[in-house]
Amino acid sequence: MSNLLVTGGAGFIGANFVHYWMKTYPQDKVVVLDALTYAGNKANLDPVAENPNFVFSHGNICDTALVETLLKEHHIDTLVHFAAESHVDRSITGPDAFIETNIIGTHSLLKAVKKVWLDEGLNKDSHRFHHVSTDEVYGTLGPNDPAFSETTPYAPNSPYSASKAASDHLVRAYHHTYGLNVTTSNCSNNYGPYHFPEKLIPLVITNILHDKPLPIYGDGQQIRDWLYVEDHARGIELVVKSGRLGECYNIGGINEWANIDIVKLICKLMNQAFSQNPLLSQRFPLATKAQQGCSEDLITYVTDRAGHDRRYAIDPTKSRIELVYEPNVNFESGIRKTVSWYLENENWWREIQDGSYQSE
Repeated sequence: MSNLLVTGGAGFIGANFVHYWMKTYPQDKVVVLDALTYAGNKANLDPVAENPNFVFSHGNICDTALVETLLKEHHIDTLVHFAAESHVDRSITGPDAFIETNIIGTHSLLKAVKKVWLDEGLNKDSHRFHHVSTDEVYGTLGPNDPAFSETTPYAPNSPYSASKAASDHLVRAYHHTYGLNVTTSNCSNNYGPYHFPEKLIPLVITNILHDKPLPIYGDGQQIRDWLYVEDHARGIELVVKSGRLGECYNIGGINEWANIDIVKLICKLMNQAFSQNPLLSQRFPLATKAQQGCSEDLITYVTDRAGHDRRYAIDPTKSRIELVYEPNVNFESGIRKTVSWYLENENWWREIQDGSYQSE
């Protein structure tokens, strides 16, 4: 039995991890700490809200005293750190929040666990601090460059990725300087249920339902490696349970797609969904292009964003060899499940779009 503190557990990946962990380890206690900023949505945790082993704490990771209290009160032995500002566009227009949360917030957590676990001796030997990072810390790849490995030099190109790189270094430093039991994982782009609607895949789905333009940066040939979010949760589980202390593990989907091809695939799946289910036209009367089978007509090319990385790809060899990790969900299955989820959970994304999710 373990007692987990999950920071950012009301966000997209964090909430999916909480669902996965509580399903896999029903005897464990899971405490979620989330500031409920724009990307945090308490409704993401509704499926586990009534579980007696689940606790929600509304607070900020920069509140070191609060974190210390949670560690002691719930006898936390494992901290899984998702909390982060993560949208590149927002980091370009407002980088301060990324410095505050991703760097200062991570340091606040490290100070708290060092004090409670090491200095005060609670779970001194049996603790684990797992830090969830991103492939963006490695920078960008050319068309024929080998995929990112754990030894790829860091070369972040946006305020977001630079702040994540800094947090990665802090976690490493607390292991080597103080002996904190840490692991880090760097993942590729996630997709699946509860994905915040400003991100590419849910944005395309919901824009089609409103007959709005589908904005494509530049030529749309930016390549990303896509990973179904539950596969990411399982990868983190393996790192937490079996990863070597102080090590980093890349978790990827071995699934590279150009942005424009992702958008065209979603258009095709939305056209099919409306063709096969006439009730969708009644539920989403604005989606005229999808009703006509021509969602692709909504594709609109816009000016590329500043410092846009051209390609990300992850080499998961280390995770495959050391952790016996392989993605379970192939992209065709995962993207279909994702489209279906958004069609079936209209209330969830509409409350985000109208802002009412933040009034609860």
